[in-house]
Amino acid sequence: MSRRPYVRPVSKTTWYMRNGRYRHYMLREVTCLLVGFYCFLTIWGLGSLAAGPLQWNAFLESQQNSLMVAFHAAALIFYLFYMTFDWFKLAPKAMPVQLGENKLPDQVIVIGHYVAWALVSLAVFWLAGVI
Repeated sequence: MSRRPYVRPVSKTTWYMRNGRYRHYMLREVTCLLVGFYCFLTIWGLGSLAAGPLQWNAFLESQQNSLMVAFHAAALIFYLFYMTFDWFKLAPKAMPVQLGENKLPDQVIVIGHYVAWALVSLAVFWLAGVI
């Protein structure tokens, strides 16, 4: 037996580029930076709202910058495709529903999540006065 077994060399910087699943995983993990920035942005907005109408209007004006609009659009795309859809695909594994001896099919759970998402979105739009 060898004292130094063979260890396959793995690049410390580009290991995720070899496999599509690894790239998808890393892209989903990078979206945490967007979430962190959104948390900071929300706290800043709440602080502006608490400070008074002048600061709130200045905050709203800063959000109308084309760079911020592009950031919000990119963040929405990343949230939908790399977080929401992945979460809904994983829901049957995290929440298996058993009916007697049988389990509910995965597709039913996923579709149920999408329906609940649509209903909650419609309720929020209705409360906001959009619909």
